[in-house]
Amino acid sequence: MKLRYLVAKLVCIGAVSGSACAQEQAGGRLEPLGEGVSAAAASITPEDYLRKLGVIAHDSMGGRDTPSPGLEMTASWIASEFERMGLVPAGDDRSYVQRYVIETDGPDQFRQSVSAPNVAGILEGSDPLLKEEYVVFSAHMDHVGIGTPNAEGDSIFNGADDDGSGTTAVLEIAEAYASLATKPKRSMIFLLVSGEEKGLWGSAHFTENPPVPTDRMVANLNIDMVGRNWPDTIAAIGMEHSDLGATLRLTSEVHPELGMTAIDDIWPEERFYFRSDHYNFALKGVPVLFFFNGTHADYHGRDDEVDRIDADKAVRISQLIFYLGYELAMRPDRPRWNPESRRQIVPAP
Repeated sequence: MKLRYLVAKLVCIGAVSGSACAQEQAGGRLEPLGEGVSAAAASITPEDYLRKLGVIAHDSMGGRDTPSPGLEMTASWIASEFERMGLVPAGDDRSYVQRYVIETDGPDQFRQSVSAPNVAGILEGSDPLLKEEYVVFSAHMDHVGIGTPNAEGDSIFNGADDDGSGTTAVLEIAEAYASLATKPKRSMIFLLVSGEEKGLWGSAHFTENPPVPTDRMVANLNIDMVGRNWPDTIAAIGMEHSDLGATLRLTSEVHPELGMTAIDDIWPEERFYFRSDHYNFALKGVPVLFFFNGTHADYHGRDDEVDRIDADKAVRISQLIFYLGYELAMRPDRPRWNPESRRQIVPAP
């Protein structure tokens, strides 16, 4: 069931940091922004976004296939970024990397077992009780690798939008939160998975082998392709399934400076809800939203390059998700499923 919301008003008293901002709307209210929150959101810039994306989607990463040396390089670099930010390792053996086993064709067509990486870090919350609950931000760092050269000799599928754009957004959001002197009340997990292009492999492993119980994960905000198409609109697939949709609409309305409107899934026939990593969280009963700008002519093509990314748009989406995550981490109550949606999506125990 879709609810209609009135235009919200933002009432700010005091510094631009938002330390004394009350954000209200008929039928709903956002938590006040803590000191430095607005400045942290503003620290997500097009310049830094493009710098990080330029590493992830560089030719040296070889298209980040699962498995591949380029994917391993990407995971190692992301782990180093998490360490620089001061996140707590949430992978195997007190590291940032979680590994899972897959089988591939080896020499002479014999099957061989190899492993692939996920990367996860935790920002611990500030509330003695609520820090035991987690908001999860996710994206997939893998893409489709290397193919035959085209007429220009380009054989690398760089995947700048799919999903270098979402991977970079997660890194930018993590860095912004890590800069806060007072962290949000709930803890946060920042997760970059692999194997999405092969069948949601990495997120399936993570949700079956999580660093914290999945029933402590209050929401998953999954970011997959946010750097192309409309400059002022982003689809947030899954809004109708929980009250995350209402919270997102309110967050968007009280931040008109972002110039970003979240819309419902306009491609239901494509079944995108079931095609990215948030779905494995939904199967565990975690309310989810999937941020997605739709496909385009360069989807899974050699021309999905950094120079075609709208960094200004991607930054504003990242800031919107940052503010949404802050709200989810600060409010007393957890997000709630639409009961009928939960019955249809979440398997019975």
